[in-house]
Amino acid sequence: MAERFAEVERITGETQVSIRLGIDGQGTFSGKTGVPFLDHMLHLFTRHGLFNLVVTARGDLEVDAHHTVEDIGITLGQALRQALGDKKAINRYGSALVPMDEALAQVVIDISGRPFLVYDVVLTASRVGEFDTELIEEFLRALAVNAGLTLHVRLLSGKNTHHIAEAIFKGLGRALREAVQIDPRVEGVPSTKGVLV
Repeated sequence: MAERFAEVERITGETQVSIRLGIDGQGTFSGKTGVPFLDHMLHLFTRHGLFNLVVTARGDLEVDAHHTVEDIGITLGQALRQALGDKKAINRYGSALVPMDEALAQVVIDISGRPFLVYDVVLTASRVGEFDTELIEEFLRALAVNAGLTLHVRLLSGKNTHHIAEAIFKGLGRALREAVQIDPRVEGVPSTKGVLV
């Protein structure tokens, strides 16, 4: 099987983001986004997804982290779409139910080509350190739209916002890991339409 890998760069007047993504990796993460909490979440996502991910980003953090976080989600989504190629023989669906102490998150993915995010999460704090927790939803939406994912994220229990975020990103990695796996019994793309767009 050919290596499923992509390298994508996004440059705007607000940010410069570069991502290298290997789908069939060992769970290694490197790089700095300028947003330490996002680095932590991407490290969790990568480790639990068994992806190899290198991220470098510069953004207008003097304004706030919104543009940087969203553009990293956009670029990661584009890299994922590119690395998946024709999507032949992938599982397509993946799900994870992940606890982090009192928090329990459910993440379900369909690599459908039809972007949609359902984010049923109520966070108890608006910030974790310097990180605006509203940006979790913005990151997930940007990822789903640009990767072509139907993505459902639900919080089943949880009080500590840091724990909730960890459960979501670990669940994202594990659900995506399942969805991108190759099933040798599948011929072509796993759709009666014959395409996943």
